[in-house]
Amino acid sequence: MVMGTDTKCIAARVENLNGANEFVEECADLFGLPAKKKFGLLLALEEAFVNICSYAYLDGDGDVEISCVAGEDSLVLEMADRGKPFDVLSLPDPDTTLDIMDRQVGGLGIYFIRTLSDGVSYRRENDRNILRMEFRRSRENSP
Repeated sequence: MVMGTDTKCIAARVENLNGANEFVEECADLFGLPAKKKFGLLLALEEAFVNICSYAYLDGDGDVEISCVAGEDSLVLEMADRGKPFDVLSLPDPDTTLDIMDRQVGGLGIYFIRTLSDGVSYRRENDRNILRMEFRRSRENSP
């Protein structure tokens, strides 16, 4: 099934996370994303959405444009904001070998996005940060 593209614009406030979740979950269900992949998709959405709400618009309100684009075997989630330029993928992975008490605070959200998605990229285009995450229906060597 090819769903096409569906887009929703949501105010970048943490209390709107449920609305973002409902929208993306509906897209995932229409696409037929397996439960394990859908869990990863929703966790990645939550991490990215909360980061945008917390850091993108330091001097005022803003929006997050969420797009779900379905292809033959993958669902692509794009999240765009007009906040300050910031490539979240430029952050290093946290050292997960350290004891939890010895780790730096933060960084796990981006780590989750990298590991749960089948592909992730960032670009700055038309004064917008665009985070693109791909989730394939099937993936060899899936964890």
